[in-house]
Amino acid sequence: MKTVRLTAAQAMVRYLAAQMNEHGETYIAGMWAIFGHGNVAGIGEALYGIRDELPTYRGQNEQSMAHAAIAYSKQLRRRRAMAVTSSIGPGAANMVTAAALAHVNRLPVLLIPGDVFANRGPDPVLQQLEDFGDGTMTVNDCFRPVSRYFDRIMRPEQLLTALPRAMRTMTDPADCGPVTLAFCQDVQAEAYDYPESFFEKRVWRQRRPEPDVVEFEEAVAALKAAKNPIIVAGGGVHFAGATETLKRFAETHSIPVVETQAGKSALAWDHDLNFGPVGVTGAESANIISEKADLVFGVGTRFQDFTTGSWALFKNQNRKILALNVQPYDSAKHDAISLTADAKIGLEKLSAALGSHRFAAPNAGLKAAWFEKADADTAAPGEEHANSLPTDMQVIGAVQRQSRDNTVVMCAAGTMPGELHQLWKSKLPLSYHMEYGFSCMGYEVAGGLGIKMAEPDRDVIVMVGDGSYMMMNSELATSVAMGVKITLVITDNRGYGCINRLQMETGGAEFNNLYAHTNVNPIAIDFVAHSGSMGADARKVSTITELEEALAAARASSRTTVIVIDTDPYPTPQAGGHWWDVAVPEVSDRAEIGPARARYENHVKERQ
Repeated sequence: MKTVRLTAAQAMVRYLAAQMNEHGETYIAGMWAIFGHGNVAGIGEALYGIRDELPTYRGQNEQSMAHAAIAYSKQLRRRRAMAVTSSIGPGAANMVTAAALAHVNRLPVLLIPGDVFANRGPDPVLQQLEDFGDGTMTVNDCFRPVSRYFDRIMRPEQLLTALPRAMRTMTDPADCGPVTLAFCQDVQAEAYDYPESFFEKRVWRQRRPEPDVVEFEEAVAALKAAKNPIIVAGGGVHFAGATETLKRFAETHSIPVVETQAGKSALAWDHDLNFGPVGVTGAESANIISEKADLVFGVGTRFQDFTTGSWALFKNQNRKILALNVQPYDSAKHDAISLTADAKIGLEKLSAALGSHRFAAPNAGLKAAWFEKADADTAAPGEEHANSLPTDMQVIGAVQRQSRDNTVVMCAAGTMPGELHQLWKSKLPLSYHMEYGFSCMGYEVAGGLGIKMAEPDRDVIVMVGDGSYMMMNSELATSVAMGVKITLVITDNRGYGCINRLQMETGGAEFNNLYAHTNVNPIAIDFVAHSGSMGADARKVSTITELEEALAAARASSRTTVIVIDTDPYPTPQAGGHWWDVAVPEVSDRAEIGPARARYENHVKERQ
């Protein structure tokens, strides 16, 4: 057996550079890296040696680097992924939040934090966590509950099994998620005689599991017995490349489709059978047919509480749930009729079994009525509102009018996810990118960077509130430095407007959310100066007309642009939406809590 002598770090990066996807692309598209003593000598030197085959990108924060990597993979339907390396200690701990985000959203990312010395010679090494009762514990053990696969590399030869396991996890459609390889820093530099065959190119193909015969028969029977079925399209439709298949299935059998946050853009917004967003942030058109449905057919959805209205949305007493999902954990939720299979294969086989079976046409008037209300919310304000702050809904309307079919609008947390889900009109698949599984504030700027790296020919517009921008914005400088152009629209409502409204809706006093309620001295953050200091073209606008002009200029520019606009923190769409289970205190000294608790208990009773 021919061997080659390499350090463990050199072996790792050489192996990663040889892993391909079924489209002939290198699966690991690059490595994000911030170096410290835990990875600079071992992994840093190895990356330098392979920089022409496996590019290295330098971000500003370990968490946001990982966010960029995760967004990159999501935009490419998990076809490719990126790796992220950090030093030990705080650099590693910074990535735990991103690992949780990837875990919740079923997205692949390879996290390679440095670890302590396997030989324990210099213990305690700088940044080492010392557990008084466990000598094996390090900060990296925090990754265990938020990793699909976790390993600690304590000998060079352990890579021979750890790396294939990592690749299998990231490329498996059912188990897909973050992988953490905690890499002891002395082991990174140790040499070993690796088999040359370990570095031969290998192709990892996306499995497309076929449905079980018995499950399939039950699913077909449930569909044929239904009178008013709906399809709940989730993110798995995108990941399986099943958007066209879903369209054909819905058209062939006349079944209306409603979309989750992750599934939005699976069908064009103006398709006759797309009844819009579902659930807490849903449209009236989608929620009305969901309430009446006798069969809720989930395709690639994990039935998150925002989708199900905390399981109070589907009100038909005779309704059943059919769940087509590649992961059995998701397909069996809430006593569903489970159909564990690839979404594309499952829909094709179901359609063949249904043959010419069609259901009654859904009420098209529901959809027309909803968009009439949505269009009123997003329309530019009239002259009578000239002296009022614009609403976030009107900002969305301006961005929509200045967007093209291939524009990707993205967000993650705060006001915008709900209003974009309700109001945004997605024409093409993957033109809507929302991280709402973990709803992680701070994902937006880095995520926009990752999206643009994944699809350079698409316009990327990042919709971000001032609160999320303040959480994490430093990859804006990376965007400028790398020449990866994105456009940010910062809606400044001077605090956490979304949670402030929720606080009020649940009977709470306005407290600790808007800056006006939290500080001795007023805060007036100059976002133009701040983003401009990182090299972006930045400007502030006062009106919706000015916003549209700035967006048109940004589209024509080759540079990252930031547009800031002040908005009113209180208005929100009056139509659409659904109750969300946010528990209200049973007792309080405040009189407002009593009625709020009564309303809450009534909703809970309705769900039961």
